[in-house]
Amino acid sequence: HSPMYFLLCNLSLADICFTSTTVPKMLVNIQTQSKAITYAGCITQIYFLILFAALDILLLTMMAYDRYVAICHPLHYTVIMNPHLCRMLVLISWVISILNSLLQSLLALRLSFTALEVPHFFCELNQMIQLACSDAFLNNMVMYCSALLLGGGPFAGVLYSYSKIVSSIRAIPSAQGKCKAFSTCASHLSVVSLFYGTLLGVYLSSAATHSSQSSAVASVVYTVVTPMLNPLIYTLR
Repeated sequence: HSPMYFLLCNLSLADICFTSTTVPKMLVNIQTQSKAITYAGCITQIYFLILFAALDILLLTMMAYDRYVAICHPLHYTVIMNPHLCRMLVLISWVISILNSLLQSLLALRLSFTALEVPHFFCELNQMIQLACSDAFLNNMVMYCSALLLGGGPFAGVLYSYSKIVSSIRAIPSAQGKCKAFSTCASHLSVVSLFYGTLLGVYLSSAATHSSQSSAVASVVYTVVTPMLNPLIYTLR
């Protein structure tokens, strides 16, 4: 019933749904040796992939805020992180993720294609936009603005929270107190580093090499490996 475990419960649900949008279809493709997917199925996959990826990012940001309050304002923790606030934060995350995903999917529907062969193991929005034969300027603008707001904004929030956490930990006089304070956010820091590290690695490497194969291989890390490691990291904690 504590705020961290309430947020962790929602993160677990988001991770399960996130992997469920890609992995089952990928396994079916491997088993049947068929890489076909319907157009409607492709758009549906894009919708849920964007939804749960954005939800993951927002939940990790809220968990960073939770750790910031716990370490920097321990006496006010129960007052600030009350159940009502936690529920509202999660609800807002869901609403933002759903609206963003809906907007991107509806814009993808306006694109026209002569032939659609996505060089990936799932339908990725960026790859589909590149394959469109119609004008995709609006799609690109919305995609990059969304990435900046829902990717860069929360990431800046996480960095700010941890800069304050580090300052508070450095002010603790005893080494034992520092270790105890750091241990409360070590699991979350590991998950955030893994998620953002692999995500940035995928898109920076693909932008540098322009290789769809290397991008597809790297994408396995943040769509499959990272959600799989999250329960292990928190269980060890």
